[in-house]
Amino acid sequence: MAELTKVRLDKWLWAARFFKTRSMAKQAIEGGKVHCNGARSKSSREIEAGFILEIRRGLDELTVTVTALSDKRGSALQAALLYEETPESIEKRLLQAEQRKMQRAMNPLASGRPSKQDRRQIHRFIRKNTES
Repeated sequence: MAELTKVRLDKWLWAARFFKTRSMAKQAIEGGKVHCNGARSKSSREIEAGFILEIRRGLDELTVTVTALSDKRGSALQAALLYEETPESIEKRLLQAEQRKMQRAMNPLASGRPSKQDRRQIHRFIRKNTES
């Protein structure tokens, strides 16, 4: 089998397991969530080893360097060999995750619906204030 020199961006993102399907990778690229060498690109853009990709998935932003090419989806171990995340990206991502964690801890009411215990306290409070 011949060594690959260029691969479509959407195929590589799918093979590297950043997205579950090629169509999801294509939507992310078209939505501006993937930048290749600092610029927006099309899903048909052919990438080579050494390219720098900026990928936004949910709240996380990753900056990775393409180290190898593949157009076939393999195991997670094989996919991890296709790229290397930059140290700045790792540090930034961990810092943002820690900040989100602290923000949730500081505001327990933002966790969604009240629990059973919370509802009981609310009902007691309402009854106590309406009786007066």
